[in-house]
Amino acid sequence: MSTRVAFLFPGQGSQTVGMGADIYEASPAARRVFEAADTALGFPLSSLCFQGPEDTLRSTINAQPAIVTVSLAFLAALQEALSPDDSSWISPLTPAFLAGHSVGEWTELTAASVLSLEETIKGVRERGRLMEQEGTSCPGGMAAIIAMEPDVVEQVCQEATERALAEISEPVHPGQGKVIAANYNAPGQIVISGEKRALELACELAKARGAKRVIPLAVSGAFHSPVMRPAADALDSVLSELQIKDAVIPIISNISATPLTDAHALREELAKQVASSVQWTKTVEYLVSAGVTTFIEIGPGNALAGMVKRIAKGVTMLNVSKASDVAKVAAALREAGI
Repeated sequence: MSTRVAFLFPGQGSQTVGMGADIYEASPAARRVFEAADTALGFPLSSLCFQGPEDTLRSTINAQPAIVTVSLAFLAALQEALSPDDSSWISPLTPAFLAGHSVGEWTELTAASVLSLEETIKGVRERGRLMEQEGTSCPGGMAAIIAMEPDVVEQVCQEATERALAEISEPVHPGQGKVIAANYNAPGQIVISGEKRALELACELAKARGAKRVIPLAVSGAFHSPVMRPAADALDSVLSELQIKDAVIPIISNISATPLTDAHALREELAKQVASSVQWTKTVEYLVSAGVTTFIEIGPGNALAGMVKRIAKGVTMLNVSKASDVAKVAAALREAGI
């Protein structure tokens, strides 16, 4: 096993119409991933990835399985490029760790042999459905807070929550009136998430307290916040029916930024994660402390690459998000002797 490489998998928001179409044409291994996902879901998810429409692809119930499928297709294509005759999810290039941002944790489940591809795709679509449902039950959203210290962001969220709850006589949803720091993405970039009124108050307070920018995100719900607690409870039941195995490669927890391999711990992580903050900065810091020097982001977009560059200096960052990247990254890995 390499002690220097970590695979990173992107989360929701990285989806774009056309993603994966080039690797479907270029790689037999990638094509098999798309075909398996289409069969598992009983409809052509691949066509939705390649052709849209954009509104349908952006819907959480579709975006989540689509991102996971495209990420796994690129992973399969990269391993195939490194060894056309003998490849698997983690061979010939065996990473020391896997780390996924939000729904990217589900990509890891197949890569680490925790779930089959078919189980992963079915499970993550149900995750998306449950999260979308709570976004309708308790409308909310997310916003990026730029250039504000974490403790100040947390204070802003706490004050906004207190003010929002004071306006409510009797909450009818566990997330009503609440907002939290949901994604600690990188120094100077924290995403807050919560119920509509609480989020509005937090955004106003952040601007007043000196945030450089406050950017509302185009999402369908208050992900990784108390608004998602009913979804977390329902997902726990879904996970109890899946044959979850121990991970063959350590998976870094979004919640604790520590490695997980035990099946029971992974089940708990996946349920709680939808309503918990994503500790991405600590995740990357942990990986660097564990000796990782080469990070490979695998899947649509390059958002994680940008985050890593802001968190860790002097590391190698590679990205596989289009067909032409596969050969380039494979060549770079060979040249580096990895």
